[in-house]
Order: sequence, then structure tokens, then C-alpha cells
Amino acid sequence: MTPGLAQLPFDYGHRPSHLEADFIEGDGNRLALGHIRAFPAWPGPLTLIEGPAKSGKSHLARIWSERSGAAFVEPGELANVPGGQFPLVVEDVERAGYDEAAFFHLLNQSMRDGRPLLMTTATAIANWPFATDDLKSRARLAQHFTLALSDDIELSQMFAKLFQDRQVQVDPGVIAYLVPRMERAPEEAVALAELMDHMAMSAGRPISRRIAAAALAQRGVAQLELDLEGDET
Repeated sequence: MTPGLAQLPFDYGHRPSHLEADFIEGDGNRLALGHIRAFPAWPGPLTLIEGPAKSGKSHLARIWSERSGAAFVEPGELANVPGGQFPLVVEDVERAGYDEAAFFHLLNQSMRDGRPLLMTTATAIANWPFATDDLKSRARLAQHFTLALSDDIELSQMFAKLFQDRQVQVDPGVIAYLVPRMERAPEEAVALAELMDHMAMSAGRPISRRIAAAALAQRGVAQLELDLEGDET
């Protein structure tokens, strides 16, 4: 490497694992996971999983799809969904592009014919961007589960999976340093893992507590309690 130049990082890409064995179970998602595993013995056809970005909604949806054979429906496809009892997944209900009339018809048809339908959302039903309350009132009849990070152990496990997905080995001490200092949100863990991976590749060195401290500072954590002078672990 030319002296004075940082190593050019290459983004080789990574695909998060959505295998059931890789799902991180904790107090904040145990009820939702149990419901997914209970299929087909559901009390009703409609299920709604709510949670912030990166909280595991899509992972649960893919676990259920593997178990049930459910198909994923994109916003522009709702009007063309055929009748029947074939299981379906509608993700991110709050995003734009879903035809309200077609969605309302799908919920009614699912309830009438017993079609299993799993929906995911990052926002409360009251905040969905639909013109009338008809669709929202139907959605309120669904089995509703809210996902949340419950404790430091679950957040630490999430970091371990994020680094594993990136095929990066990180000392557990680095994760233990991060967890009590970061903003406690799943999307923040994802952002920090991506940032630290990029920083480490740019520096041509493993992810250390020094890199973790720099990532926290860049993400807006102003006060770092640990003196990292000479610390490369």
C-alpha cells in the first residue's frame, strides 16, 4: 500500500440469513415467534407484526413463508391476487403504493375464506396512509404482535449475527463495549455494524474498540467513558 493512503474498501456485499435457526429469540419477540411456529393452528386468518426497522419483522415473515409456503405480495400486485386459501405475506403496510380497495377486499376475503395472511408494519395501524378507516378496522381484528429489543443480551446477539452475516470476526469485548453506549434501536445496531466494517476495511485492520469508539462518535455519541489510549483490542 502506498504510504499515507488508506486502503480502498471493497463492498463484497452480504446477504443476511433469514433461516429460522438464525433468528435471535428474546423476550421482545418470543410471543410473535411462538405464533409463527404454531401455524397452522392459528385462532384466526389475520396476523399483524409491528416493530421498528431491523427488528426482525422480515425474518419472521420469511420463517413463516418457509413453513407455510406463503407468497409475498408487492404493492402493485394486490389487485391481481386470486381467491382461495393460499397463504400470503404483505410487508411494510405503511409504505405507499398499496391499492386501498384491493387491500380491503383481500382482508375481507381472507376472513371469509380462512386464507392465512401475515402483515408487517413499522407504524401503528392508526398511522397507516389510507383514506378511510375501513381497512384499518379490519386490520385491528388481526392477531397483533409488537417486536422490541428487550435487553443487553438480545442486542449483543444481534451484533453477533450482523457480523456473522458479513463474515467478520469481532472480539466479544468490542460488542460488550458498544452495547451500553449506543442508541438502543435495531436500526442503530445495523448502522454501527456497517460503519465499523467499512472503517476496518479502510484501515486494513480488524474491528477493535478504537474503531467502535470512532463509529459511536460518528453516529453522534459524544461522551465515551473508556480511555482507549493505546488500546487496540
